[in-house]
Amino acid sequence: MVEFFSSFLIAVALSMDTFSLSLGVGTYNINKKDCLKLSLIVGIMHFIMPTIGSFLGNSIVSFFALNSNKLLGGILIFLAINLLINLNKEEDIEIDLSYLGMFLFAFGVSIDAFSTGLGLDAITNNKIFTMLIFTVTSFSFTLLGLLIGKFAKELVGKKASIVGFLLLICLGVYHLFI
Repeated sequence: MVEFFSSFLIAVALSMDTFSLSLGVGTYNINKKDCLKLSLIVGIMHFIMPTIGSFLGNSIVSFFALNSNKLLGGILIFLAINLLINLNKEEDIEIDLSYLGMFLFAFGVSIDAFSTGLGLDAITNNKIFTMLIFTVTSFSFTLLGLLIGKFAKELVGKKASIVGFLLLICLGVYHLFI
C-alpha cells in the first residue's frame, strides 16, 4: 500500500508540468481527436522514459555502489528546484499538432519521468505497475488540462506547478532520510 501511495504521489508530481502545459495548449481550441492523441502519446512516454531511466539507474547504482533511496531523493529534490526555477518563466507555446510535434511535447514533459526512473528501485519492486500508474496519471492530467485549458489557464496553471513542487520536495526529503 505504501508503494502504491508513493508511486501515485510521484505520478501526480510528474504530471503537474504536463497539466500546466496542457492548460496552455488547450487554449488553442484543439479538437477532441488531437486531445486524445496527444494525451495517449504523453501517457506512453511516461511509461517509456522511466523504463529507460530504470535500466540506466540500475547500471549507475551498481557501478558506483550508490544507495538508490538517496539517489531518488536527490533526483526528486533536483526536479523540485528545477520546477520552482521555471515556475515564473512566461513562455509562448507554439502549437504543432503533427505527430512529430506531439512526440516532442510528450518527450519534453516526460524528461522528469526519465530522471525518476533512475531511482525507481527505491520506490517499488513492481516497476511495471508503477509505470502504469505514471502512464494513466499523465494521460489523465494531460487530457484534463487540454479540455479545461481555455477556461482555467491563468487560474490553475501556476497553482498546479506549486503543488507539484511541494510533492517533489516532500518525497525527496522522505527518500533522503529513510
